[in-house]
Amino acid sequence: MNLKNKSTDIICVGETLIDFIGTQTESPISETRDYHRYLGGSPTNVALNMSRLGMRVCMAATVGKDGFGSYILQRFTETNISTKYIKVLENNTTTVIFVNRTVNTPEFIPMRDADFHITEDQLPDDLLAQTAIFHTSCFALSLEPARTTILKKAVRAKALGCVLSIDANYSEKIWPDTNQAVQAIADYCALEPLVKVSQDDMNRLFGKGMSHDEIFVNLHGMGAKVVCLTLGNRGAKLSMKGAPVLELSAVKVEKIMDATGAGDAFWSGFLYSWIKGKSPANCMETALKMAAIKLQNVGRIPDYALHISNLIDGNSQEGSK
Repeated sequence: MNLKNKSTDIICVGETLIDFIGTQTESPISETRDYHRYLGGSPTNVALNMSRLGMRVCMAATVGKDGFGSYILQRFTETNISTKYIKVLENNTTTVIFVNRTVNTPEFIPMRDADFHITEDQLPDDLLAQTAIFHTSCFALSLEPARTTILKKAVRAKALGCVLSIDANYSEKIWPDTNQAVQAIADYCALEPLVKVSQDDMNRLFGKGMSHDEIFVNLHGMGAKVVCLTLGNRGAKLSMKGAPVLELSAVKVEKIMDATGAGDAFWSGFLYSWIKGKSPANCMETALKMAAIKLQNVGRIPDYALHISNLIDGNSQEGSK
């Protein structure tokens, strides 16, 4: 499938919110005194990263009519992300999440309101027909009406030629009904998406003890076309149906500043190269470079990451898939 001829490279569907990340390193939330405001949410992070890599990006999300909502819309506009499909609600507040600053899996407290009020009118056929990648998250699927909307529109997106993508970032704190979460992920995987998961995601979703091979077999059995398993400082593994598992080491980082958003940076790099038609190995290399850049910075990917696209495209000798 040629993804380069679509007028929109990616539509990110799901949560857009405010992350308040603690300024005290490795302090639990109970001991964190000060926080800094960042634009957050997994699909949002992917949208921002992809736009800053030169991709044409739309965001389908919902915010409240408040100061945080205004800030989010302003940031999207500044980053050249289309806000046409973002809904602003009069009677709901913009979702916020408090996060501690850590090099490990962060602790967080969600305060959700507007983010899950995503409806079908935000994903019209004319948009889907001209979009290369339809991306969402497990977080986005966790509440109604967003879950029904996203699953229904994912079916339509696939029929109209989109490649589907999901970050299966499951957390029982966000979605206490694990069985319901497994079913929703299975429904999405039946559409043959590109799937990004972490070991922590799978431990929370299926219980500890599942091997990497079992993770791949399970998700491929649901229908996933490509499964990328991130392993923190051990790198990542990529499994495609009918092909040997590809394993790459992480890019060495001398000093990790913050792990929040590293997985989103990884997947942004992967999807960027996938849209460009690069090989699976090149997609993984790009993903790991982007994750390393994020780990060295608190908050967003810095401005110098804009040059990574030139580096990737200029140095790559890989053929198209």
